[in-house]
Amino acid sequence: MIDVRYGAGPEAISGMSSQELRSTFLIESVFTVDEMRLVYTHVDRMIIGGCCPVKKIVEFGEGTAIGTPYLLSYREMGIANLGGGAGRVEVDGKSFDLASRDILYVGRGAQKLKLSSMDPTKPARFYVNSVPSQVDYPHRLITRAESKLLELGSEQNSNKRSLRMYIHPEVAPSALLLMGITDLAHGSAWNTMPPHLHERRMEAYVYFDLAPEDRVIHVMGRPDETRHLVVADGDAVLSPAWSIHMGAGTGPYAFVWGMTGENQEYTDVDPVPVNTLR
Repeated sequence: MIDVRYGAGPEAISGMSSQELRSTFLIESVFTVDEMRLVYTHVDRMIIGGCCPVKKIVEFGEGTAIGTPYLLSYREMGIANLGGGAGRVEVDGKSFDLASRDILYVGRGAQKLKLSSMDPTKPARFYVNSVPSQVDYPHRLITRAESKLLELGSEQNSNKRSLRMYIHPEVAPSALLLMGITDLAHGSAWNTMPPHLHERRMEAYVYFDLAPEDRVIHVMGRPDETRHLVVADGDAVLSPAWSIHMGAGTGPYAFVWGMTGENQEYTDVDPVPVNTLR
């Protein structure tokens, strides 16, 4: 079973209620216990999903819902372990062990995937991004140590953060998927400030490592007509190419960013000055 989100254009959001914005752009509670939850968005046809295996092995990969023999018959996938404990991903009988903050790239053509936690008392939390692909790349585990680290922002602007590239041409090749993890420095709140647009790529985020009482205020919309989503731990946000994206948290948090579109140029962005936002 796959939930479907059709998306909306910038002209539509001006009249949306908070609930309408949430049902269109927010995926709540991605990490379902002992079950894979998948959401298919018509925004560049990305599939987003997650699960938290505790008492059983979670299996998926069947493609009937998207009209293909297997989910990855014509797709590639990134699987991030965001839990406190290690997890195992088995792809067509080959096993990969993921520590926390490791990401597995799964190439086109994989048929059956199995996800499990090494220790049920410290379960893995697997987060999935999948996009169409017409290129064959081998499965590859990218550990946190192998990711490319970028230090961004400043304490003065409350946006100091560490960004790690995992599925990226400079680290691990893919057809169109980009994927990485950003952590906010202690005392910083803003995750992407100043905001920007990238007309040639969409993006999706899952926010994690939030305390139950904390929230991220995720700002979206056109620069001259912004809206916001109040986001909890384990919630994911869809960000179309026409929308800015930035956010501030009431406490510590991190997020996974995943992108797809016309290119893989991470710097292909159009900055938006803060003083022009409305």
